[in-house]
Amino acid sequence: MADRSSLEVINEAVAKSPARAFGETVELAINLKELDLTVPKNRIEDEVPLPNGRGRAVKVALFATPEMLQKARGAADLLVAPAELDELVKDKRAAKKLVTEIDFFLAEAPLMPTIGKRLGVVLGPRGKMPRPIPPGSDPGNLIAALKRSIRVRSKGNRTFHAPVGVRSMPPEQLAQNVDAVLQRIVGKLERGRSNIESVYVKTSMGPSVRLW
Repeated sequence: MADRSSLEVINEAVAKSPARAFGETVELAINLKELDLTVPKNRIEDEVPLPNGRGRAVKVALFATPEMLQKARGAADLLVAPAELDELVKDKRAAKKLVTEIDFFLAEAPLMPTIGKRLGVVLGPRGKMPRPIPPGSDPGNLIAALKRSIRVRSKGNRTFHAPVGVRSMPPEQLAQNVDAVLQRIVGKLERGRSNIESVYVKTSMGPSVRLW
């Protein structure tokens, strides 16, 4: 099958999906081949910046000392000091709710062992363990980058999905996001594009349209 352009496929996927009463996500469905996914290095787990953002608010939380939290004020959606971390650990329901509501977590590096020990059981299975950042650094640029990023995880599955925006975004912007995600994934695979069997585009409730 000859490749089609991302823009052409997005337009078709949107046209084939009736309008919904909610804001649909546009996503990729990627099917891998000829990879042993029991080997961790063959799995995709990455944070991919989208050229045009996700089309919705992305929430970032930061675990850090008061000094770093002050630098992140106004940038991060949630700031958690070490003392507040202790309180969070005691309330498992609040911890699970937090992990559901927050898209990305950052943590000042010295806090990582404590976070891993106390919240790893909640964060780990959801692929949301914090990215460590050096003590004393300014997290502003990283937070800004994450607010236009997606998390891509194949885990042990041959087929996985990646959101590339929302239906209300201009098709040209969605196409640019699609191309950026696929370029990143191809670069992560052992044999590049040869490890991809097929790629489809769809809206949340719509039919799939083949891209590759």
